Amino acid sequence: MKIALLQLNPIVGDIRGNSMKIASALRKAAGADLAVTSELALLGYPPRDLL
Repeated sequence: MKIALLQLNPIVGDIRGNSMKIASALRKAAGADLAVTSELALLGYPPRDLL
């Protein structure tokens, strides 16, 4: 089983832009059986933005 860990730098509230980043990363991970993003990657909610 191949697992792809998608490392992104999402932008808070940019759902369209973040979804495009995820789609691009998925294309690069072609052939993986499972692709994993960070929690809330679509919404762009990294904790450091709140500090």
